[in-house]
Amino acid sequence: MSQDQDNFRDSIGTIKEDGKRAWVFPKKPSGKLYEYRKYVSYVLLAFLILSPFIKINGNQFLMFNVLERRFNIFGFPFYPQDFHLFVISMIIGVVFIALFTVAFGRIFCGWMCPQTIFMEMVFRRIEFWIDGDRGAQIRLDRQEWSAEKIRKRTLKWFIFFIISFIIANVFLAYLIGSDRLIQYITDGPTQHVSTMVSLLIFTAVFYFVFAWFREQVCIIACPYGRMQGVLLDNKSIVVAYDHKRGEAENGRKKWRKNENREELGHGDCIDCFQCVNVCPTGIDIRNGTQLECVNCTACIDECDTIMEKVNLPKGLIRYASEDEITKKEKFKFTPRLKGYTAVLIILTGVLVGMMFLRNDLEANILRLPGQLYEHKEGNIISNVFTYKLLNKTTKAVEDVHFELISPKGEIKLVRNDNFDVQPEALAEGTLFIEINAAALSGDKNNLKIGVYSKDKLIETTTARFLAPRSYK
Repeated sequence: MSQDQDNFRDSIGTIKEDGKRAWVFPKKPSGKLYEYRKYVSYVLLAFLILSPFIKINGNQFLMFNVLERRFNIFGFPFYPQDFHLFVISMIIGVVFIALFTVAFGRIFCGWMCPQTIFMEMVFRRIEFWIDGDRGAQIRLDRQEWSAEKIRKRTLKWFIFFIISFIIANVFLAYLIGSDRLIQYITDGPTQHVSTMVSLLIFTAVFYFVFAWFREQVCIIACPYGRMQGVLLDNKSIVVAYDHKRGEAENGRKKWRKNENREELGHGDCIDCFQCVNVCPTGIDIRNGTQLECVNCTACIDECDTIMEKVNLPKGLIRYASEDEITKKEKFKFTPRLKGYTAVLIILTGVLVGMMFLRNDLEANILRLPGQLYEHKEGNIISNVFTYKLLNKTTKAVEDVHFELISPKGEIKLVRNDNFDVQPEALAEGTLFIEINAAALSGDKNNLKIGVYSKDKLIETTTARFLAPRSYK
């Protein structure tokens, strides 16, 4: 590749030499892979929109309430006390993305990323419907502000705003919960002005991203594209141009009917630029794997259509690795992939095990700060403690009381009766623990305390008990 041909690596395809935005007007894609992407996208869109409104055992299917520090993942509630589980989940996610990228490149971006799905399968399709295909969009952009242009721009921007507003509502349902969102809608915007302002800010952000910033999110803002340079190798399966077949000995050449390209030493690429025109990020895939490529497969479908028209074999652009193109080597499960897989399996096993060991009621009993012990009649030593009981379920835990498992002693609640812990609520209070000095082994003693619901032991916890040094 010459120096002039390699200049594309020195700049971003959506930025002109003078630093201005090079607006991308992609051709409307079509083909087998595009149809598959539509099916996948519609399923994921339904999942994304419906997840906040689905309940499992009374828990929202997905919720990320950062303000109140409450999270639901696949119907399982998580709290700040479960932060270790959240960290492991995030590590698993990172390892999975690394494994997937090493094996299949940026396929996540093209097939599953919400940004791509909304942009290509919602906003871009509306744009094709209103403004027309690539040529019509370019002409409309260049023409003066006529009645037709004003009508189309107004209609498109209005629909974009409505969809952005709907997305913002769904996003808010993930943050504050669908029940609260529906309640706010029922009450009306005047009753919740701050929430309405937040909703309009979210709407403005989504509108900005999908109406103007667009592919720049994938190229400039998203860090995942830059991970490719670290994770990809010659064995990774990516959307690739078969340069061996496309260039041959004397390079690509425009198509001429009844010309024997093989005798002339020209490759199968007829230099029609349709793969460039259909690309949503405006790159030329024939230059090789690039940061801007999101593996959307639009160029594969377009190239296959052209190859079919000129009676040449399909697959000039396809899912392939560099080694497959240059060395004819098929995909192999390399030691690198085996290592990522092993780590992923181990972490997943740890997470599943910890999930099963997690209790529905979490108890914390701590000695009251600044308080020592009290020596009572009958050689009894007393300490005062505070307790916190977190109910992680949607059902009330009834008739809760504490019992000292070891050593033998007595627990007295300040409230002097059993109590209930309400669903997804925190119960707090104070209690006294009284132990005969003869049962103590020193000035610092470890206690094992049982939490009972009626007569059933539902949780155990530990605490530190102070006593005089003379009792040993």
